[in-house]
Amino acid sequence: MDKSDSAPRPTRRSVLESGVAAAAVLGFAGPLRAAPPPAQGAAPQALAAEPATPRMPVTLQVNGQARPLEVDPRTTLLDALRERIGLTGSKKGCDHGQCGACTVLVNGRRINSCLTLAVMHEGDEIQTIEGLAEGDHLHPLQAAFVKHDGFQCGYCTPGQICSAAGMLTEAKAGWPSTVTQDLTAAVALTDAEIRERMSGNICRCSAYPNIVAAIRDAGGAATRL
Repeated sequence: MDKSDSAPRPTRRSVLESGVAAAAVLGFAGPLRAAPPPAQGAAPQALAAEPATPRMPVTLQVNGQARPLEVDPRTTLLDALRERIGLTGSKKGCDHGQCGACTVLVNGRRINSCLTLAVMHEGDEIQTIEGLAEGDHLHPLQAAFVKHDGFQCGYCTPGQICSAAGMLTEAKAGWPSTVTQDLTAAVALTDAEIRERMSGNICRCSAYPNIVAAIRDAGGAATRL
């Protein structure tokens, strides 16, 4: 018989045992190419600094006053009003245009200031909650919110009032909503109209009945004027 025929054939067990042994040897041997230790006293390598974003000059007309600024072009109008000008009445709620707490008036139109950039409003007339009253004389909407207790925590109130001011202007101009029945007649400020037109402003305290009553009252006062 040939000697090669009498040699033991490898089994599955012997192959696994050989693999485990090889792995153990390589594990104890450590990495084949270990990195040299840093020289003693050497300073750590500094990360490359990101280039600074150039600032852009912009002059915002806020509540009748010119406000020259230099801002990062990515700065939202809301952050410019709050952080750079110090008008903190406009609130940052969701920062995604979903709650309406940041509503301001731009050229008489209500917008979510968290969704627009400050540099886009050079020369526009911006009105915030701080600019609605005339000295100690409250705006009719502000007075109506106090009268009808249209707020609880008050966080959403500046946005509610600014949005209502813009909404009353839209209704007076005859702009219809999805619940307007007669498109040829003047807009009647029913509860359904007010709720639909104010649906972009959320009150987490759920003071909606009082908010609707305040807006209806102020809208009637504006009509009488």
